[in-house]
Amino acid sequence: MSNMNSKTITISKGVEMPLIGFGTFQTANLDPERFESSLEEALKCGYRHIDTAYLYQNEDIVGKVVNRWISNGLVKREDLFITTKLPLTGVHPDRVEFFLNKSLKNLGLKYVDLYLVHYPICLKFDEVNNFPSDESGRLFTEPTDHVAVWKKMEEQVDSGKARSIGLSNFNQSQITKILNIARIKPANLQIEIHVYFQNHEIVDFCKKNGISVVAFSPLGCPAFNEFNKRVGLPTSETPNLMEDPVVVAIAKKHSKTPAQVLLRYLIERGLATIPKSLNHARIKENIDIFDFRLDNDDMSKLTSLNRGGTSKVVDLTKFKGLTDHPEYPYKEYLI
Repeated sequence: MSNMNSKTITISKGVEMPLIGFGTFQTANLDPERFESSLEEALKCGYRHIDTAYLYQNEDIVGKVVNRWISNGLVKREDLFITTKLPLTGVHPDRVEFFLNKSLKNLGLKYVDLYLVHYPICLKFDEVNNFPSDESGRLFTEPTDHVAVWKKMEEQVDSGKARSIGLSNFNQSQITKILNIARIKPANLQIEIHVYFQNHEIVDFCKKNGISVVAFSPLGCPAFNEFNKRVGLPTSETPNLMEDPVVVAIAKKHSKTPAQVLLRYLIERGLATIPKSLNHARIKENIDIFDFRLDNDDMSKLTSLNRGGTSKVVDLTKFKGLTDHPEYPYKEYLI
């Protein structure tokens, strides 16, 4: 694991993950050229951890930029930490290797540093549509076997296509089921965490079991409404964490921005995080958080902002049929 002065976290033997990564959800869909420029800027600012997913439909742009940097001698492949994820249509033992191969081809890479099961629910196989559904919008779901899927994930480590493997959006009982049979245990869990939705119970569980945690949507996720619009789902109001008076006051105290305080709070908790921005100034700001510390009073005040599940931003319940699946993860809501 990490210490507070480190810029990396050990997630498995020989695998170090930078604590601040560059998130890429809902980026290329909005403006591919701007996304490419922003990724270039992120690498210039020192980001070496890039988080993508098959679902994001931007692996090709990530690969284009990364390979340009490698071929130009600006960075070595081993200095980068690339995460991608198995889509919902791939959460079946027969499809794990198939989709990882597609991701590697998109990225133009021989391996990824971390391969995650993006969500515990399986959707009907569809190479074109990530969310196959009937005319009413109800998703075509399928049963899944997490144990069998995990064994196939382990094979990707054996083959050298993934240096480490993990989970995303899984709940505690689902993780426990995998821990009980794992030959290679999950190296990482990626879940939504921010000051309004702090997820202490599952974070503590992961720490006890030696599983590192990456917090997504650390600043809230206004882009999730853009995603909802794109797939034809209703939008909802998202909390503006950076205008919270407590956050603003602490930022002023340290001569930092609210975003930097929100990110530093997660680092102080021993978490890695993957803020996303297409704004070059904010990209630089988000990684510039290692020159100050939050004191006990700051941490106490920020911890008191927790609102629990009511402030979860990434809400997939709008997808018809998802909550009916036996592996829907938030029936045992962990906050």
